[in-house]
Amino acid sequence: MHKTIDKVLAALMQEKGISQADLARKTDVKQYTISRILKPSGTKGIKEPTDKQVRPLADFFGISTDQLRGYAPLPGDAPAPPGKSRASMAEIVNKMISGKTLSDEQRKKLAAAAAGEGTDHNSGNVITVDFSRPGQVGDEVWIAHYDVRAAMGAGQIPHDYPEMLQDVRVSPRHLREMGIVFKEHYHLKVITGWGQSMTPTIKDRDPLLIDVTIREFTGDGIYLLSHDEMLYVKRLQKKGKSHFRMISDNKHHEPEDIRVDDTHILARVLYVWNGNAV
Repeated sequence: MHKTIDKVLAALMQEKGISQADLARKTDVKQYTISRILKPSGTKGIKEPTDKQVRPLADFFGISTDQLRGYAPLPGDAPAPPGKSRASMAEIVNKMISGKTLSDEQRKKLAAAAAGEGTDHNSGNVITVDFSRPGQVGDEVWIAHYDVRAAMGAGQIPHDYPEMLQDVRVSPRHLREMGIVFKEHYHLKVITGWGQSMTPTIKDRDPLLIDVTIREFTGDGIYLLSHDEMLYVKRLQKKGKSHFRMISDNKHHEPEDIRVDDTHILARVLYVWNGNAV
C-alpha cells in the first residue's frame, strides 16, 4: 500500500528518536507545521505540504522529497513482490479520484490506466497532473509524458485531466553527461510546448523535459508557470522584488511585466527535445 507523508515522517522520527520540537529546531520548519503534516486528516492538518515545507525535513533525514512523500521507496525497504508496484499505483489513483466529480467512464479509464490495463497510449486514458508517478529504477528509466499543453504565446487553459502520451525512455547518466542537472530521475517529466513565441529555442509542439520539484524562481531561465489562470512556458527574469519580466525568445513578441504574487511556478524547463539545453 502507498505510504503517506504523515506515516513516513512519523516512522523516521521514531527511528531517530527525535521529537517535533527538536526536529523543528534542526530544520527551521515550524513545529506547528510539522504537527499539521503529522495529522493530515484533522481540521488543521496539511494533506499535501509544499516542497518548501518538505525539503528541509527530507534533507535532515538524508532522503529525497519523493521518498518522504511516500512516492519512492526508502533505503532499506524490502523490494515489492511481483505485481505490487502496479497495485500500489492503482491504490494511489483510486484514492486521488475518490473525491472528484467524474463520470463512471472516466473513473474506469483512470483505474485501468493505473493498473496497467489498456496500455495503448492513443486510447484516451487520462491521469491527473500531480506528476507523482516515479520512473522505473535502473540505468534506463521511463519518464512520464503528459499532454500538458503549456502555451508559448497567449496561454493555454489548464486541463484537470490531461492525456498521458507515450513515455520517454532515457538514461539518467546520459542526461547528466549532457549537462542536465537534477536530483532524482523521478523528478523529471515531459510536457509539450505550443506556439511560436519561444522560437528558435523551443518550436511549436516540441517536447520539454521539466523538473517538477522546482516550484520557486531559482534564477533566470525558462519555466512552466501559471498566470491569470493560464499556463505558459516562458523565460523569467526577476524585476525588483514584486515583478517578473516574462520574456519570449521570439523577438516579435514583446516582454511583459507580471506580478510575483500572481505568478505560480510549476516547474523549470531543463531541456528541449530538439537538442537544446536551456
